[in-house]
Amino acid sequence: MFSSSIQNGLETAKLVWSRLPAEEVESEESSSTRKSNGGGAAESLDYEVVENYAYREEQAQRGALYVAYTVAVKWFFALLIGVGTGLAAVFINLAVENFAGWKFAATFSLIQHSYFVGFLVYTLINLALVLSSVFIVTQFAPAAAGSGIPEIKGYLNGIDTHGILLFRTLIGKIFGSIGSVGGGLALGKEGPLVHTGACIASLFGQGGSTKYHLSLRWLQVFKSDRDRRDLVTCGCAAGVAAAFRAPVGGVLFALEEVTSWWRSQLMWRVFFTSAVVAVVVRIAMRWCSSGKCGHFGSGGFIIWDISGGQDDYSFEELFPMAIIGIIGGLLGALFNQLTFLITYWRRKYLHKRGSKVKIIEACLISLLTSAISFGLPLLRKCSPCPEMEANSDMKCPRPPGMYGNYVNFYCHKEKEYNDLATIFFNTQDDAIRNLFSAKTFHEYTAKSLLTFLAMFYTLAVVTFGTAVPAGQFVPGIMIGSTYGRLVGMFVVKHYKKLNVEEGTYALLGAASFLGGSMRMTVSLCVIMVEITNNLQLLPLIMLVLLISKAVGDAFNHGLYEEQARLRGIPLLESRPKYHMRNMTAKEACRNQKVVYFPRVVKVEDLVSILRSNKHNGFPVIDHSRNGEALVLGLILRSYLLVLLQSKKDFQHGALPCDLGGRSIPIRHNFSEFVKPVSSKGLSIEDIHLSPDDLEMYIDLAPFLNPSPYIVPEDTSLSKAYSLFRQLGLRHIFVVPRPSRVTGMITRKDLLLKENEDPATLELQATSVRV
Repeated sequence: MFSSSIQNGLETAKLVWSRLPAEEVESEESSSTRKSNGGGAAESLDYEVVENYAYREEQAQRGALYVAYTVAVKWFFALLIGVGTGLAAVFINLAVENFAGWKFAATFSLIQHSYFVGFLVYTLINLALVLSSVFIVTQFAPAAAGSGIPEIKGYLNGIDTHGILLFRTLIGKIFGSIGSVGGGLALGKEGPLVHTGACIASLFGQGGSTKYHLSLRWLQVFKSDRDRRDLVTCGCAAGVAAAFRAPVGGVLFALEEVTSWWRSQLMWRVFFTSAVVAVVVRIAMRWCSSGKCGHFGSGGFIIWDISGGQDDYSFEELFPMAIIGIIGGLLGALFNQLTFLITYWRRKYLHKRGSKVKIIEACLISLLTSAISFGLPLLRKCSPCPEMEANSDMKCPRPPGMYGNYVNFYCHKEKEYNDLATIFFNTQDDAIRNLFSAKTFHEYTAKSLLTFLAMFYTLAVVTFGTAVPAGQFVPGIMIGSTYGRLVGMFVVKHYKKLNVEEGTYALLGAASFLGGSMRMTVSLCVIMVEITNNLQLLPLIMLVLLISKAVGDAFNHGLYEEQARLRGIPLLESRPKYHMRNMTAKEACRNQKVVYFPRVVKVEDLVSILRSNKHNGFPVIDHSRNGEALVLGLILRSYLLVLLQSKKDFQHGALPCDLGGRSIPIRHNFSEFVKPVSSKGLSIEDIHLSPDDLEMYIDLAPFLNPSPYIVPEDTSLSKAYSLFRQLGLRHIFVVPRPSRVTGMITRKDLLLKENEDPATLELQATSVRV
């Protein structure tokens, strides 16, 4: 091979490859995990702009009008993402509430005559909905399984998992969520809504779906990974805003939880997108409030107004509230660990056996959930209805499945209710509303709450990881509000002189469990305030969140980080590890042998190297007149594959072209080198070359990145880590200590305005110490 003939001294120019399992040597476990998930190996994204000759020529042809057009299109896309995500959320909630309403209405009418027939119909309806969900996922959109947040977080962190942003994944996520949530499983639709918003944003970013002939050329404006990342960020915020009607919480969720890179211009577009979602959702809610949407009405979206509850708190209550935070941290950390172990076992032993096993597993869990939610309330003795205030809008009893408290289920007297059925035999949204409700003292017994907590916690752990779209926001709120209400009952009993509402403690419990499991603080705090309409509880929510997160961090990572690790998504955390301070960039290279190309390379040698390794970037080397080796830049594997497939730049001789003379014809559009969103792209096996083609040459200089990021070999690994993550890089060159300095850039050198003379600026900035 020709590379062996190049000087060995070039090996000092080492390359820090992004240490990704898919780009180097992939473990057997990670490979099987990704295959079972329906996607290919993960690939690193490059958020750096490749400023090669083709890019500069294209930018030179664009004027101020094109820049204004690009900015306008970005804002227009933000509007479309908000409208699309809002409509998707309305459709999902509309379908879920109507399916659940029809299910409970049919069941309640049947149990008036036979509880067995009612149980049979209830179970079959749940089974049919769950079966439809798991069938859609396994047969049509494998990447739609789970919440999707770990994959989207990986995408914004720089990791692209195959299939997560495709059109079929969007369809599978929407209809799969309807089936899984409407089927009564212990999961929610909020995580899938975040994934749905990201898919909608990605589809707008690439101009639609070419596979299904739904693409529009005038929308195909953004071709870089950086622009698509910004759109996906808007989609994530829109998903949270649509799920909770919390636009500010959506912005903070995108900032705190999923993004690794942020700027002020992006924040404005994200905020605008969330505001559009809020407007769309509220218009839909107002239109449906007149009864035009069937069972979907005031209780459809997750918003629990407790502004009429406890409006003050005393110093004595801080201790039990701190206890709630500790419990949330412990139960949240335990939930993360149990879901990790069960999902690991499920992926390693169970899901390897094919789609039939996934379908059978989901159906069995559906049967178990239906049996528990219907059967346990039958074992609970009913309680007499309390006396209601004259102006109260509550009624006792109410039929199951309808909004309100005090559900009559298997009660022998008319004025009785079943407290366990109020939270078990009900939709999760209405059950949470019941747990958060004020002025409902002694509605639940401690025995019923403990029973529900143990059973629902177990169901949530077992259900998480099945082949259906699944979110953990609502199950987490259900679990936390249950033990929070238990603590509230204790406070009411022992602090009789205080104005205490059990629903307030249920809210704090919900916040503590989410903080202990997902480890969110700022965004979760704002979301909880927005969905409860009670700003006075903000300090208490902050308190329990800080305590629960601190307790949970002592045991393991957050839920999304654990699931990302299980799926083989190598996330770069916000801060480097402590031991990286004592390591250099040269040590991180591990004496690896750098694979590189000369500037003019023979096609045969190029194909041979691409077939022999899986690297995604290669240094390009040239020699000066005195024989000194020079690093010209970096060329990506995807660029080389495009050049090989097009054959437009093949030449007979090994002479380089003259870049300085501007005589190079532009044979490629810069968009040709862009990899399709969340797809495998070109492969070397897809390219067919004749023997004559293999004897040709390619000059790589017009297509390489002439200004890759470079660090000296003795740079600390922690500094290289921060540079890599904050700039969204894919490769960093590690080179020996440079021998001379060309110049030095200071602050005043970066303050140049358009068409301004640098000498004039230097005279004006003499007072700035640089």
